[in-house]
Amino acid sequence: MSEFDELQAVIRRHADARQAEQRACEAFLNALYHALRTASGPGLPLNNVTLEFRPDPDLRLRPAPTGSFHAAWLRLGLCEVLVRVRRSDGAFVGEYGSGGTFRLDSTTEDDLLALARTLLRHVTGVYGGATTTAPHLN
Repeated sequence: MSEFDELQAVIRRHADARQAEQRACEAFLNALYHALRTASGPGLPLNNVTLEFRPDPDLRLRPAPTGSFHAAWLRLGLCEVLVRVRRSDGAFVGEYGSGGTFRLDSTTEDDLLALARTLLRHVTGVYGGATTTAPHLN
């Protein structure tokens, strides 16, 4: 078997795992989008939040290998925040904006709301000049 044939076989063999991981990461990003829409509290939806899935700008291979980041731009009114997420040891690990990071072992509604509120505070601080280091939500 040539190296090219071996590459094609490996890609085919791991297609299901890659697709399952992509679906899980996209579902997480969608859940974060919904959490951002309700981050102001019950009955106070943020109507100017949108989600746009994008290929990860740092990804250098397609299809994305297992363990790669999956990305989306979240529009928060007048600004946009790139959020990247991947699966690692059963948790969702990610990055957002200018240096924000997170790791969520659980994706309950409360966990996602906490992440959404942290993300909003961090972005507000960046634009307000009040923060130079990003928070880490664990």
